[in-house]
Amino acid sequence: MTISRRKFAQLLGAGAAAAVARPALSLAQTAPAASPAGPTIVRLSSNENPYGPSPKALQAMSDAFGLACRYPDEQADALVESLAKVNGVGRDEILLGDGSGEILKLCADVFTGSGIGRGALVVADPTFEAILYHATQGGAEIVKVPLTLTFGHDLPRMMAAAKGGLVYICNPNNPTASISPKNALREFIEKAPDKTMILVDEAYHHYADSPDYESVIPLVKDHPNLMVARTFSKIYGMAGLRCGYCVAQSYAVERLRVRQAWDSINIMALAAATASLDDPDRVTNGRRLNAETRSFIIGELKKMGYETIPPQANFIMIDVKRPVVPLIATLKQRKVQVGRLFRAMPNHLRLTIGKKSEMEAFLAAFREVMA
Repeated sequence: MTISRRKFAQLLGAGAAAAVARPALSLAQTAPAASPAGPTIVRLSSNENPYGPSPKALQAMSDAFGLACRYPDEQADALVESLAKVNGVGRDEILLGDGSGEILKLCADVFTGSGIGRGALVVADPTFEAILYHATQGGAEIVKVPLTLTFGHDLPRMMAAAKGGLVYICNPNNPTASISPKNALREFIEKAPDKTMILVDEAYHHYADSPDYESVIPLVKDHPNLMVARTFSKIYGMAGLRCGYCVAQSYAVERLRVRQAWDSINIMALAAATASLDDPDRVTNGRRLNAETRSFIIGELKKMGYETIPPQANFIMIDVKRPVVPLIATLKQRKVQVGRLFRAMPNHLRLTIGKKSEMEAFLAAFREVMA
């Protein structure tokens, strides 16, 4: 189905107006409604937040329609200012991106491949593959290091493999929803050679509640080779709007900026992101709902005899005890979309945590398929 920009604006404006006109609702009640046309597809495949942006973000987008004819410079400056305050860094240590995906691409472009200051990309196996794709397109060598038995990054082996270039650490890790312990990660950053750049992807940072997890943003001030990627796609429910950012020392930020397209973030995303930072309850409630629903699905799976890797994100990784590809296809036939194959873990299924009703739909289909 195609949709014009004008029609999109009309639909988005109507949704925003409706959200504002309604009385205050719970987070679950403000979730996007399913379309009544045709069978409902339960989408648990891409680690999206089913509750969508906050009413404040929707209102901010509606208010920004009148600015759509202008370039987004002032709105970008406002978001940078807010992010600098939230993260306790300088404005020149923030780089906005078209989702954190653009940050990953820029890091691959600048720090991997051949040439001065570049080198191999060292990653865990499995991990989020986007940066591998970008580095491969640039001709970079890819070094994959298997996860530890507890599904953390094998940091000593990654250190041994890093000789300049870039080390990518997704923490919490996608697809395993596991974390690398804070002390081990801090030690890795402190010991890494200056010529080796480190990118820590904290897309799922807000969902992690383990005492053994911490953000590494406070370490940026002491480590010019450390970069941290964040996104508004997950806890803030803005996956379709595309807004993310990087925290790094100004030297690294400028190296990335020169490879970036001008005005790569649209004005609606900037408005929504700025408003989201002013809505702390959205994070608190989002974490609570995710934890409650995650606990429910893990408990139901355990009753059936299926274990999950202890999760610290808005998705889980289930050991289904059989090749996962046929299971993915069979669930899709039952209108339930789940995560893709990760070749390093062919018997594990990645499942996004949706609303409870969506998890119940998954369980019904899963029980039929696995019977």
